[in-house]
Amino acid sequence: MRILLKISWEALKWEKEFWIDSEFTQETVKKIKEIHEKWIELAIVIWWGNIYRWSDLIKSWVDSSDSHNLSMLSTVFNWVVLKNFLVQAWLKAIVMDPNGINFVEAYSKDKAREYLDNWSIVICTWWTGNPYFTTDTWWVLRSLELNCDMMIKATKVDWIYDCDPVVNPDAKFFEEISYDEVISKNLKVMDQTAVSLAKEWKLLLKVVNLSKPWAVINAIEGRKEGSVIN
Repeated sequence: MRILLKISWEALKWEKEFWIDSEFTQETVKKIKEIHEKWIELAIVIWWGNIYRWSDLIKSWVDSSDSHNLSMLSTVFNWVVLKNFLVQAWLKAIVMDPNGINFVEAYSKDKAREYLDNWSIVICTWWTGNPYFTTDTWWVLRSLELNCDMMIKATKVDWIYDCDPVVNPDAKFFEEISYDEVISKNLKVMDQTAVSLAKEWKLLLKVVNLSKPWAVINAIEGRKEGSVIN
């Protein structure tokens, strides 16, 4: 089975306001290793908010295109750090980038598939390379290019909710929901462009809480865990 795992930036920074918590990153790597040892071919993408928060800077009059591009650049920080932690844990990992950064490998879908076939973890950075396309669109695009069987969003909540459960303790959660319902209810699990693309290609998406032991593995192996969109 081939999975594309999208990890929240909280998985690296934990309770720090910004940057990376090395001890918590090691805990994240342990979870990744547990998944990989189940003979799962694994590609990974990550968010950037522990490095750069584009919306805050736009409010401060930074040009929106520039701010989006800086967000994309900040994903490289996260993934080069994660790759080093994975290698330290005796895992084969490669960072692939579509924009010619010389200290990581150039991205191509064929080369990425070859790495996955040979049990390397492929870390995809810099999302689509275009401003105004989010990490959600990038995530779906890479899932399609790499022929993934499932997408998993590993975040800090247990479910998909109809609103932010941190703000509203009465938020309703969904164990299973269709892409059509995600669109009609305007749920924020992914942006609308990504939802439409995933719907068109009938991609399976599961949302789980990364901090729960075995949550990702439970989702992969079909046990009841988190929320499902199909």
